Amino acid sequence: MSEETRLDDLESRIAFQEDAIDKLSDVVARQEKELDQLKRMVLILSTQIRNFDAGEGVPKADEVPPHY
Repeated sequence: MSEETRLDDLESRIAFQEDAIDKLSDVVARQEKELDQLKRMVLILSTQIRNFDAGEGVPKADEVPPHY
């Protein structure tokens, strides 16, 4: 294998690795945004559950409705 062929092979590998790194970076950035959205949703839902458990006008599941 000549030096020029080896150099071409290495340049090709580096280009492929750079492309793979860029794609992985994009995926990580997208997942970070999704995690932030999910954290906000969990916070909202946990607040709603706390409010529900506090009995803010919503009957609890184990209470008998007033018409019984």
